[in-house]
Amino acid sequence: MFSSLIHHFPISRNSKFKFGFRLTKLNKEKINKILIIKLRGIGDVVLSTIVLNNLRKDFPNARIDYLVEAPSEQGLLGLKDINRVLLFERNDFWKKVSLIFQIRKNKYDIIFDFFTNPSTALITFLSGAEYRVGFPYRGRRYAYNLYGPEERGKYHSAQLHLETLKLLGLNYSYKELHYFIILSALHVAEKYLNNNFIENNFVIGICPTGGWVSKKCDPEKFAEIADALIKKFNAKIFIIWGKSDEEDAFKIHSLLGEKSSIAPETTIQELAAMIARCKILISNDSGPMHIAAAVGTPVLGLFGPTNPYMHGPFGDKNEWIRLDELDCIECNLLVCPRKHECFRDLPVEKVLGKVELLISKNNIVIPSHG
Repeated sequence: MFSSLIHHFPISRNSKFKFGFRLTKLNKEKINKILIIKLRGIGDVVLSTIVLNNLRKDFPNARIDYLVEAPSEQGLLGLKDINRVLLFERNDFWKKVSLIFQIRKNKYDIIFDFFTNPSTALITFLSGAEYRVGFPYRGRRYAYNLYGPEERGKYHSAQLHLETLKLLGLNYSYKELHYFIILSALHVAEKYLNNNFIENNFVIGICPTGGWVSKKCDPEKFAEIADALIKKFNAKIFIIWGKSDEEDAFKIHSLLGEKSSIAPETTIQELAAMIARCKILISNDSGPMHIAAAVGTPVLGLFGPTNPYMHGPFGDKNEWIRLDELDCIECNLLVCPRKHECFRDLPVEKVLGKVELLISKNNIVIPSHG
């Protein structure tokens, strides 16, 4: 693929740029069209939106487009700082080729490849953009003439984007995440919550979603946590789930019985709207956890095999918890070879302490038990 495409595309539309030449400084006056590339999970894309306010500060009149995969499209389309969302088709070679032609036709001045895998590196390299930003990973440095930090595992995934802007001499002071929820999804959430809760209820969302089996807190532990929240705070438990989590969600609901409400099957937009209506969300390390942070719902992330310092809910409103004393914590294994102690042995009292901290620092008013 590489050699055949190189033959058909000149490296840059500006002839003074040669292969391997690294720019040292941006000329901001040349930036009128920007493309941001971020593939894979919804949560990863949400974290990348931290750059939007900063780019708009430096380039108030520039066009900003995004290249993502289909599940992330809806959360970007309505954001005021994004002009267009392009879609990457992972398993369609000819659509990838067509995408490269489309990107070249758009004549972007700068491309931020915040994904930096072989495919996105090639797309960036063949884009014709004068400024090509990516991470200096082995085998992909060729594609870029400006680089983000070389260190891996040093920064939170959201902060890494800001560090890249900082290295380029761009604004990096804004730390807001963004996720757009369409009006119809808001109406669905409004109707459902109005039918199941009253206005002053302390509604805590429980979200068992997780991309890996090992990242998903056991339903029994979620139910134990929920039961303690009901007793301590008179919380109203609202179980929110995605298509791959139906079994876990309904098991939690079965264990709690009438003490919980469970969302109907939803789209990702409707799920986001329901998260936005909760006072607090308790979630695994997942896309919904990052959506909560973006829409302003304080979130407590439950962590086991993954690193909360790198992937925890971003922002001062949020918290995370994990069983640090466990010898296998942060194993990064997709399936637990043991007994899932990172979640099963998580002390409920410590979870309640984190919820109390969320209540305190977000000035959440808890209705009386009466």
